[in-house]
Amino acid sequence: MTPETKHALTKVPEVTLLFWIIKIFATTLGETGGDAVSMSMGLGYLIGTLIFAAVFTLMVVAQIRASKFHPTLYWATIIATTTLGTTIADMATRDMGIGYTGGSLVLLVLLLGSLLVWKKTLGSVSFRTICTPKAEMFYWLTIMFSQTLGTALGDWTADTAGLGYTGAAIIFGSLLAIVAGLFFWTKVSRTVLFWSAFVLTRPLGAVVGDYLDKPHAQGGLELSRYTASLVLVVLILICLFAFKHRASEQHH
Repeated sequence: MTPETKHALTKVPEVTLLFWIIKIFATTLGETGGDAVSMSMGLGYLIGTLIFAAVFTLMVVAQIRASKFHPTLYWATIIATTTLGTTIADMATRDMGIGYTGGSLVLLVLLLGSLLVWKKTLGSVSFRTICTPKAEMFYWLTIMFSQTLGTALGDWTADTAGLGYTGAAIIFGSLLAIVAGLFFWTKVSRTVLFWSAFVLTRPLGAVVGDYLDKPHAQGGLELSRYTASLVLVVLILICLFAFKHRASEQHH
């Protein structure tokens, strides 16, 4: 299969600035949306995880069965991974007592293990090679691990490390800026930089989401999780539809 054929068959978007903007909105929505179900609705982390695991499974199956790239389906699946990642990380670190440090380490091992098995099985973990069902399965499993790790890592930085939501946001924002600098001014592997940025956008979204909805006493703005989630959904839809023609051109 030629590179041109692979590109035509891939069902993931081109990685542009718009991609990362939507990704940050989606990861922030994952935090506020996950907390809305598990905390505001009072369903708890276990029930929330079961709900989002079902949604995640349905979205991934739909994504794999799709014959071509559908922006709305792709980003709905991304959002499903972020909400599931939020409730899994919170359940592991709080209900199961693993703690933020232990949870982050376990999830890091799972993420690296997923990438290693993917590499050994298919020969590449590049997003440009996502053109078969098996590659898509590895892609979405790895993304789910990265989103869950990001939640735990964001909470660890803000709470355990004592940097607070603003401090943590500055840390992860700065790390993303470094990754961007490496992309523009070095020849570091684009695949390594992609997954580094993918992981880092999640804790950034997690701490921004916490900042929006956590109580004033905890350093947050104490906004309604439902309102914050709705605003983020609207922002994502604006990005998808206002720039639809441009995104389509970039993908094809």
